[in-house]
Amino acid sequence: MDALYTAVATATHGREGRAVSSDGRIDLALAMPVELGGNGQGTNPEQLFAAGYAACFGSALGLVGRQAKVDVSDASVTAEVGIGKQGEGFGLKVTLRIELPAAVDEATGRKLVEAAHQVCPYSNATRGNIDVDLVVE
Repeated sequence: MDALYTAVATATHGREGRAVSSDGRIDLALAMPVELGGNGQGTNPEQLFAAGYAACFGSALGLVGRQAKVDVSDASVTAEVGIGKQGEGFGLKVTLRIELPAAVDEATGRKLVEAAHQVCPYSNATRGNIDVDLVVE
């Protein structure tokens, strides 16, 4: 694959540090969530992954919608990213909640969501590695 764009970010001190993008647009304090024993006074990698996946999937949905000539411009995608023990380490699971415009019928909506799941780079990167549930609302 030839990259059309490469994002660059650096994190220091792991989950209790800072994440900064090379262009400075992201400069965030990182903190463990309270549920994992942290103070919750910063963002965490799961939140960042959820935001990226939701935005990317929304763009993929827009692409397949335009190709099918179905207006999904008012759709929203909510990504829920869970972390938990998996074997000796940790693993992730994802639920994508896709809210489609009322004008899109259920069958068409499901077809578009499934097509977006094949196009989205996050979906392609996680396929076979992370359980991803698609919920069309």
